[in-house]
Amino acid sequence: MTTVWMRACLLALVAGVAANAQLADKKVLTLAAVKKIAAAAEAEARKNNWNVAIVILDDGGHLLFAERMDGVQIASIEVATNKARSAVYYGRPGKVFEDQLVGGRMAVLRLPGAFPFEGGLPITHGDQLIGGIGVSGAASQQDVQIAKAGLATLEP
Repeated sequence: MTTVWMRACLLALVAGVAANAQLADKKVLTLAAVKKIAAAAEAEARKNNWNVAIVILDDGGHLLFAERMDGVQIASIEVATNKARSAVYYGRPGKVFEDQLVGGRMAVLRLPGAFPFEGGLPITHGDQLIGGIGVSGAASQQDVQIAKAGLATLEP
């Protein structure tokens, strides 16, 4: 009798939870938004005569856009990808890890997917992480300036 009563209580609890379960609203990067970000980033690079690689990833770290401007070393596309992926994985700019490393925190090098270089930024909408952008090929401060110019297109 006790087992039957426990099962009934458990079923009632599960049914109550299921009735109250809701799906979250999730923002995602659209192709139009990605193209807008990329165009603004490229315009900033061209304005300053900086040839770079620009990579934009979705919130799962998957490629949405990649561009290697003329004259940029081949490795810059991979570096830009790593910068963007680190921003997605950790939801913070690569500069955070770079600063920790410069400050002597060598453990940063053991974090999976962390890339301690400036030029990778998370892409957010409100408090939701929706992707990452990485730029490589110029000086790190210039790379992040280009990435920020791209992200400025998302601001209201």
